[in-house]
Amino acid sequence: MTLPLALPLLLAGYLLGSLPSGYLAARWLKGIDIRREGSGSTGATNVLRVVGKGPALAVFLIDVLKGTAAVLLAKAVLEPLGQPLGPAAWAIDSWVVACGLAALAGHSWPVWLGWRGGKAVATALGMLLGLAWPVGLASFGVFLAVLSLSRIVSLSSVLAAVALPLLMLGWFQGQGAGVRWPYLLLALLTSALVIWRHRSNLGRLLAGTEPRLGSKPAGS
Repeated sequence: MTLPLALPLLLAGYLLGSLPSGYLAARWLKGIDIRREGSGSTGATNVLRVVGKGPALAVFLIDVLKGTAAVLLAKAVLEPLGQPLGPAAWAIDSWVVACGLAALAGHSWPVWLGWRGGKAVATALGMLLGLAWPVGLASFGVFLAVLSLSRIVSLSSVLAAVALPLLMLGWFQGQGAGVRWPYLLLALLTSALVIWRHRSNLGRLLAGTEPRLGSKPAGS
């Protein structure tokens, strides 16, 4: 029974993730296409630089909620079908994780914007909060710590992504239970996606040209 329920949930996760909050904020408030401004990203960082702090905060919160909603919806529908430690747990965990990844894909490659979206950091945070909130909060803590020291959003995002699989493993150990392999695989895939989406930023970091918060964008 899981598959017929899971496929619509995957579509729902993608559609939730694809809600173009950054694009809509820039279009409604300034009448511009944010994909043609700043870095061209539709995420909260580019909204901050192009539109302002208030809209950027709203976009960030919406993008977080997109990831959380996709996971919580999948959990609400699928987890009652099996016990957390029962024989169906691995399959259910896998589908819940897949719905979270669908939200990331929707944010990064939204069908409404010609497959050109944001870098999925906020949506990844929301997804983690829905799956394992201690891991999500710890990842956000790494992001904030690096940001406070460097004032570079991309560096903070990448280092939080690098830390994610280790934080997930630490959570498993703290629970005193075995590794939930779909969750660990999700952490690895999310880390890889965030790093890959920041590949141009990594080049600028190495060249010393990546802008800091408060500076003019050079394409972050």
